[in-house]
Amino acid sequence: MSCCLLEFGRVQELRQVREFLFPKHNSTGPEGDKAQAENELTWDDSDWGSWDNPEGKEDGAQAEEEEQHQSAPWLQDCVVSLSPCTDLLVIAREHKAAFLSAKWRTAESGQEEMTLTVTWSGTLSIEEGESINSVICIPLASQKRSSTGRPDWTCIVVGFSSGYVRFYTELLHEDPVLRLKCRTYEIPRHPGVTEQHEELSILYPAALVTIDGFSLFQSLRACRNQVARAAAAGSDVIQPPPLAYKKWGLQDMDTIADHSSIGITTLSVFDQMKNASILGGFHASVKGSPPAMSQYITVGGGPYTGFFYAIEGSSQPLLSHVALAVASKLTSALFSAASGWLGWKSKNEEESVQKQKPKVEPATALPVRFGLPDSRRHGESICLSPCNTMAGVTDDFGRVTLLDVARGIAIRMWKGYRDAQLGWVQVSEARGERDIATSPSMPRRHAQFLVIYAPRRGILEVWGTQHGPRVGAFTVGKHCRLLYGGHRLMGVNSVTSQGWQIHTQQVCLFDPVNGALRAITIPFHLALSDKKSERAKDMHLLRRLTTLLRSREALESLLSNKNAPVSCLTSVTRALLASLKEQDPEAVDESLLQFCSSQLKLLQLYTDVQLLHTPDTSPTEPEHPSFSGIEEDLARVGPVLQRYTEMNSRPSVSFAQDSSGPLPVRTFLSLLEWVNGELRVIKQPDTDWTQLGSFLFWGCLSGQSPLQRVCATLQESGISPQQLLSLLLTVWLNKEKDVLKCPDAVSHLKTLLSTLSSIKGAVDESWDGQCVSPWWQQVRTACVQSESSAAALLAALVAHHVAKNAITKLAESKFQEGWECVSLELEQWVVCIKQLEDVLALQTLLCLPSPQGSTGSAVTRCSVKTLLESGRGGVADCVSKLIFRQGVSPDVLREILQQRRENEPTQQPLLLRGEGKIEELLECVCQRFPNSLSTDVLFAHCSWENVVQWNKDPEVGQYLEWSVEFLKMISNPHIQLGVSAMMWQTFIVKRFSAAAFLIEKVGKAPKDRLCRRDVGMGDAAVRSFLGSCVQLLQALMEADSAVEEVPPPDVCVEEAWSAADGPVSIVELALDQRSVHYPLVQHHCVLATLLHAAMTFSLRLKPLSLFDSKGKNAFFRDLASIQLLPSGDMDPNLVAVRQEVNTDILRRHLVCELYNQGLDLRAEEVMMEVQDKDVLGSQLLVLTGQRLSFSLLHSQSQTKPNMELLARLPPTLCTWLKAMDPSELRCPSVPLSQSSRLISKVIEMLPENHAQYSLALHLLEAVDSLHQEP
Repeated sequence: MSCCLLEFGRVQELRQVREFLFPKHNSTGPEGDKAQAENELTWDDSDWGSWDNPEGKEDGAQAEEEEQHQSAPWLQDCVVSLSPCTDLLVIAREHKAAFLSAKWRTAESGQEEMTLTVTWSGTLSIEEGESINSVICIPLASQKRSSTGRPDWTCIVVGFSSGYVRFYTELLHEDPVLRLKCRTYEIPRHPGVTEQHEELSILYPAALVTIDGFSLFQSLRACRNQVARAAAAGSDVIQPPPLAYKKWGLQDMDTIADHSSIGITTLSVFDQMKNASILGGFHASVKGSPPAMSQYITVGGGPYTGFFYAIEGSSQPLLSHVALAVASKLTSALFSAASGWLGWKSKNEEESVQKQKPKVEPATALPVRFGLPDSRRHGESICLSPCNTMAGVTDDFGRVTLLDVARGIAIRMWKGYRDAQLGWVQVSEARGERDIATSPSMPRRHAQFLVIYAPRRGILEVWGTQHGPRVGAFTVGKHCRLLYGGHRLMGVNSVTSQGWQIHTQQVCLFDPVNGALRAITIPFHLALSDKKSERAKDMHLLRRLTTLLRSREALESLLSNKNAPVSCLTSVTRALLASLKEQDPEAVDESLLQFCSSQLKLLQLYTDVQLLHTPDTSPTEPEHPSFSGIEEDLARVGPVLQRYTEMNSRPSVSFAQDSSGPLPVRTFLSLLEWVNGELRVIKQPDTDWTQLGSFLFWGCLSGQSPLQRVCATLQESGISPQQLLSLLLTVWLNKEKDVLKCPDAVSHLKTLLSTLSSIKGAVDESWDGQCVSPWWQQVRTACVQSESSAAALLAALVAHHVAKNAITKLAESKFQEGWECVSLELEQWVVCIKQLEDVLALQTLLCLPSPQGSTGSAVTRCSVKTLLESGRGGVADCVSKLIFRQGVSPDVLREILQQRRENEPTQQPLLLRGEGKIEELLECVCQRFPNSLSTDVLFAHCSWENVVQWNKDPEVGQYLEWSVEFLKMISNPHIQLGVSAMMWQTFIVKRFSAAAFLIEKVGKAPKDRLCRRDVGMGDAAVRSFLGSCVQLLQALMEADSAVEEVPPPDVCVEEAWSAADGPVSIVELALDQRSVHYPLVQHHCVLATLLHAAMTFSLRLKPLSLFDSKGKNAFFRDLASIQLLPSGDMDPNLVAVRQEVNTDILRRHLVCELYNQGLDLRAEEVMMEVQDKDVLGSQLLVLTGQRLSFSLLHSQSQTKPNMELLARLPPTLCTWLKAMDPSELRCPSVPLSQSSRLISKVIEMLPENHAQYSLALHLLEAVDSLHQEP
């Protein structure tokens, strides 16, 4: 027995409460929130045509994730109070509050559960600028004689920063309210203990107000009754009764953060004399009887903890002025509050309160008697124990201190609990019948446990006091709230509490993530000392066992024990059954008798099956495996099975508890039940039949157990053949790896299926073979739904053979021999086996390991059912995902498919060689799915898969480039047009428009930071993206041009997969797309080319400004829409500028650039069209000098002949060569023969009287001399 944290309720509508208390500051109302949500989820292109402000851009707001929304520590900023009866919860913040009331409902499991739902939410503040500082829920006891301890109603007391404390009631002090606490009646634990009066205490920064509980109880009842009468009469006049309270001015403390009212205490004679001596000195007089005093403890600073004692009678209760204040304010305040959450209506809910504040009574000075001085420590909260003897204090140092209230000392301290929240649990010792009989007047023992919640660590601890160990620890969330009121029902006394069973929660934990309310249950024996704890624990368990043995729960507890052996369980159950049969039949519980009998049968069945699976050492005749009838089928699918086995034989992680061991008996009993004399397997959504099926059949499948004896035992047990078949198929399909390792498993499965089929009730006797048998349909359904492709195919082959034999025998008994049996059942098997063979080939391809570091490494598992439900494009979608995962480029895939078409007439249907290359496996799958994996369909799906992956990671531009390449390889223009149009509208246009707006705004190629902010990718990725956009739009135009010449294709699938029904495939969606407007696509292509050129060459231009208003408004619209486009006429100003350009200058520049690149032959061709030869000769002379300067001065292979030639050159030429800069040449290493030819051309172009003619001659001599050197 240990501590446990049990959920007893759950808070509903927690998200609405959070949104009400923490409204979004950037929202403009419900309409604004709705519009904002729609803009975040969809692409709003309604304003893409507006060009009034091209500089502006829309900043999208990030949507908060729901999980982060719920787990944020918002509850720590709220004031939370839970009624001790757990029927009312108040959550408040600033001036708003939400009230949640308890409701009971029936859960799906049939049990009643409590939920807290919002019954009222609104604003509580009345004074301007005031906020809620403290809230407390006080349940008021019912005065009716028929009451059993449930509260009549619950009063919510709220303290505000303005000083008001509203029940709603009067102003007691002008400072902010710090804390509200309540003390209610507790039954005295020992005779002679003083009964504590009920009291409500209100803490202010420098004052403490206490309200007598009896007076408050009567006033609240009277006010509630008057409100009800006024509401019935339609009046709003209320005359509240006076309210008595005391007001103490706490002195000698710098700051006060929290308090606790201990109640009335009386000192012993010794303590009285000690205090009198300390306070009055040696001659102090001591009264005959110690006076009664009210003790208060405060925490804060200077001192850290203060102890105050108020002698009874030193302050008179204040009545008159308060009554006036109550009369002026209680009417509207209580009436308006009650009308909101008790269901009453009010006419003056919005009336303004009186601006004049009531008179505030002065406080009676109360100095601190003593304290715990610690100048650096500041107390934050104090939590009083239920017995008023101890208190827990938290401080800003992260310590939790345990105080002895009577002695005023700290007796224990815990560290490492910053921002801790405290609570107390009082546990009473359970008394047995013997204790009550021997000592009925002996009071029961009680134990106090301190509960500490550390939010920084997310842990909840339970400590025994005073010096006990930690008896419990729970890992909880870091944003929970520990709710501890410290009080119970108000209005209870020693008379009215007789016979009541007051059930209140002492401490509960509120988790804002899921809204759960959890209570802490602590056994009493954990509070005992170490010497007695073990014995107390044993006594506690023995007491529970004695009680349990008298009910059915005892047997259930024993059978669910995981350590009890089967023999022990059988003996106990048999003895109990015998004992019940010997008793009087009328005194025996019939259900318990039936339960014992059924469990005994199950235990006997478990024992029999376990003995059959035990290895037998006696000599027996070996059973030879029989594969007759299915040899051809196994040979046909053998290569695929071998390759599939190789693909799935990679080592994987396994755990020790996952290893195949004997089935525990308690698991066996939990999976079977007796219903109306028939043994059934329990069917539940989360029940796994693999363990039970392995226990019953795996020994037979692996050849370790006798098949016939096991089947006979199971037949005698009473389990229906249908459930036995389900168990057999479950273990066969879920243990695929073990099945493929066992060579004889197929033969054993055939024997088991034949044996189970012959059991009475398996196959309907009226079945004639011309209709579908439910028995064999069950086998097909299991195989079709399984993702274990190999095991499902083997099971289908075996079942097909067994069913065929059964149909053949049935036909022979009805018809003459020689007739071939044609059955609807066999046709169903043919289709099923064809589908399973196709799925096995596809699954073998999908099991290919992904390249290291690739995206999406998880292996896709498929079944016949999933492929049928995925529609006509399911196969192509799976293959395209694999091709992307393997990183197959478009060119490689085209070669694979082209090779398949070339070799298709001569190649076998299945040919697997090598090491499992993707080419062979893909070729095998394409041969099995010729229609579903036609080239155009596969290219379309690959294109779509790549663009989807690019949209997830736009930085990888290769994905989009490959997507466009796959798109270009689609031969049918209808499919190509539809896929490209969908790609543009779904993934491209938004980023394309963002890039256009950004370049237009910047006026040049934007930097990386701007690209990431506006487009969502870096500048290099934007450059690649714009290039792909150009290619995509060009492919779109080409497809639109050719669409009229080719008829649309028919989307068809293989005959075995004609029943596929699911989502519409990509190809079908593409064929349903509308035709595009060619001029609009061309218009976008021009813009894409401009943007790509601007990013590639770092041009300074505003691309959108190059178009007129019609051209701007046409951008980023639906490509199928008709838009007003520019006329296409060239701008006259641009024509005039072009006419002013001298073409001869452009030709000379082109000749120089060609020579600069080393393309001398192409330069000579263009040179023939140049008119001004003199200028061209001067330009080429400089280029020749740069080449020669590189050869003589800047080349790394400078030889001695080169240096000698440089020394022989004329000084003028040498100086001129040194002034040349060869770095301007893009191709400086040119053969000397080309340079010699170039200088000859220069001499021909320059006239003899040219100033540089002699320099050209010297240059020719130098080049020739350099060329002649060896």
